[in-house]
Amino acid sequence: MSLLPELRYPTATELVRSARALAAQWPGVCRLGQVGVSRAGRPLHLLSVGDAPRAVLVVAGAHSNEPAGGPAALAVARRVLAGRELRADTSWHFLLCADPDGASLHVTPAPRSLFDYHLGFFRPAGEEQPEWAPAMLPPDRLPPETRALTGVIDALRPYLQVTLHGTDLGGSWVQLTKDVPGLAEPFLKSAVELHIPVETGASDAAGWPASGPGVHVMPAPGAGAAYPSMPDDARRSTWHHAHQYGGLTAVVEVPMWASDLVDDPAPHPAPEAAMRRLADRLLRQSRAVDGVLAEARPRLVGVGGPLLRAATWGLDLVPGLASDWIHTRPADGTRAYIGSVDAFSRRLPLRAAAMLLRVLRETDDRAAPRLERLVKVWSDAFAERFRARWVPLEHQVEHQARTVVAVARHARGRAD
Repeated sequence: MSLLPELRYPTATELVRSARALAAQWPGVCRLGQVGVSRAGRPLHLLSVGDAPRAVLVVAGAHSNEPAGGPAALAVARRVLAGRELRADTSWHFLLCADPDGASLHVTPAPRSLFDYHLGFFRPAGEEQPEWAPAMLPPDRLPPETRALTGVIDALRPYLQVTLHGTDLGGSWVQLTKDVPGLAEPFLKSAVELHIPVETGASDAAGWPASGPGVHVMPAPGAGAAYPSMPDDARRSTWHHAHQYGGLTAVVEVPMWASDLVDDPAPHPAPEAAMRRLADRLLRQSRAVDGVLAEARPRLVGVGGPLLRAATWGLDLVPGLASDWIHTRPADGTRAYIGSVDAFSRRLPLRAAAMLLRVLRETDDRAAPRLERLVKVWSDAFAERFRARWVPLEHQVEHQARTVVAVARHARGRAD
């Protein structure tokens, strides 16, 4: 599970530098502009290729812990510049990093293990995430990153928005807000060629119909949520904003570490019992983190910030989610789905512990060594259980780039 230093993920600053070089190399065709600022005053950059009214918008960096999207967006931009047919009557626009503040806090550009990855982990609380904020906040309280993103969508009216996401450990999958017939074949072909498993039962798309292996389509507005307690309703996110203009959104997920245990479509022998066991472990591990936080809380008076907010937000999700798993019929009875939920159940307490650990380290709190042991044990157990293997960075980027181009081509026919 090693990663060579020269294959590290680029920083937001390096992405902008590369984009500026492309704009200089292709004057009149390619341009780099600013479309807003973050809460901390960091610029939000949009790289545009062409000026045709038919538009594709590619969004990278919506989640700070999913760093493959930035280099993948630039890879697509280079592909579009090199291939006239891709820009013959279509303009392409790339939001290089939707959350530069978050990107500045996630500090593992070259993780060598899941433990190393979590030592620098950051993912903001839900209402602070640019794409998810509209599902949790009223319009007058939306963060500037969200307003910038929806402003770009309003200006471009894209027939397609593609948002580039990733997972720490698992497989690749696509979520669509409307079906794109024909996408499943090139998506699967790319994954197979690059030795990336396809996550056929992704818990992120629990209850969504599939139009092909790993390609999930958002259910109709009246459909019930698979996890009723969760606040992140995709139908109220920025993913749905393009629908105002007849467009759709594709979310392309790629793993950092792959697991061949998430693509087994065979029926699980006892899915309800498995979900109860996973809920029980989720509760136990979260209580362990809660215990450390409660013990350290008197020493954290006056300490705040995004790391602590995100850790407590994640812990607050656990009771409702565990209840969903215990009392709601599983959205999918396959081994792949149960495996995906297994990974999800490990992530929530591990991420909360990792972010709390950073807070305790920064304050030199005596509880830090105990929490670090938990992060180490849980990270190693996660990797061992799923037989994690590193996906080369160039494969992560290539798979996302291929999928973006495939979605654009197939969605183009849908728009016509």
